[in-house]
Amino acid sequence: MTNIDLTEVANYLLAQQQLSDMTEALDALLTPYEQQELVHRLQIFTLLAAGVSQREVAKQVGVGIATVTRGSKAFQAGKFHPEKLSNGTSL
Repeated sequence: MTNIDLTEVANYLLAQQQLSDMTEALDALLTPYEQQELVHRLQIFTLLAAGVSQREVAKQVGVGIATVTRGSKAFQAGKFHPEKLSNGTSL
C-alpha cells in the first residue's frame, strides 16, 4: 500500500473547534460505510487495549478476523493511543 499524505486532512480536522463541527466535518468527508468502519476500528483498538482476544473482538464488533488482525498490527505498532479517548479506556 502506498503512503498517503494525510496532512491536509489532519489540518482540516484540527481546525474544527467544537464537537459538532468535527462530527459535521466527518459526515461531509466520509460515506456512511466509511463512518461505520471508523467506529469499528476504534472499537477494535479499545477492546484490544483491554486485553480482549482477537477472536472475541471480531465477535463483539461484528467484523472478520482479518479486519481485527489489521487493527492489531496498527495497535502493536503504537499507532493507537487509548489514553486519548474521551474516557481514557473505552468508547
